[in-house]
Amino acid sequence: MVKIGIAGAAGKMGRRITVLSKEYEGLQLAGAFEKKGHKDIGTDIGTLVGTGTVGIPLSEKIDDVIEKVDLIVDFTSVESTKRNLRVSADAGRAIVIGTTGFSKNDLIDIEPFVTRIPCVMASNMSLGVNLLLKVLGDITRILGDDYDIEIIEAHHRQKKDAPSGTAMKMAQVIADAVNRNLEEVANYGRKGIIGARPQNEIGIQTVRAGDIVGEHTVLFGGLGERIEITHKASSRDTFARGALKAALWLKDKPEGLYDMQDVLGLK
Repeated sequence: MVKIGIAGAAGKMGRRITVLSKEYEGLQLAGAFEKKGHKDIGTDIGTLVGTGTVGIPLSEKIDDVIEKVDLIVDFTSVESTKRNLRVSADAGRAIVIGTTGFSKNDLIDIEPFVTRIPCVMASNMSLGVNLLLKVLGDITRILGDDYDIEIIEAHHRQKKDAPSGTAMKMAQVIADAVNRNLEEVANYGRKGIIGARPQNEIGIQTVRAGDIVGEHTVLFGGLGERIEITHKASSRDTFARGALKAALWLKDKPEGLYDMQDVLGLK
């Protein structure tokens, strides 16, 4: 049995992870916490998410639950996740990280911690997206430089980071497949008289509107044809279920950094 603690348990993702955790044999909800001062601190988490009283109050920091759990599931913010990771590593607890928006410096900061404990970290935890990531490299290598590449991603109006972590992961997979430096060839927006499109450019365009859960399209544009591959998420449950699968998969795994390609056996 893996006892899990959920970071940001009163948020959109945290609530769905909390609700769905009871469906997974081998997982036991043992802790839930939010940021300090949250209005629901002290409320039973089961009552809060609508599943009935479970006897677990919503705490205001990870320190209140870390000794009660084996693993933390974290879909919060960059700074919160960095702190939760440090506490988890110091306590020897595994962690599943679905937070996006990490900068290069952030990734350097967390590197010493993700290698001290079993850690699954992924920008997207859905099966469909990870299948797409697996085949994108092959498609790009076959098409080569004859096709222009654009990535279009859309999310809800409240998403704080842009482009999405998934879009950036897709872009990196594509760039690696054709030996391009993503920092040099990425184009995040066009305006005015910009001239002809450079052959090696990878466009990454962002849409923020309404309550879009998550949509990603990779467009390969050639002369006389185009190929479009699209993934649309209609519910946050697909990400929550992926995180819970990762939590189960991490049981008894050695220290080290893993991703959803490892969890799903796609490597």
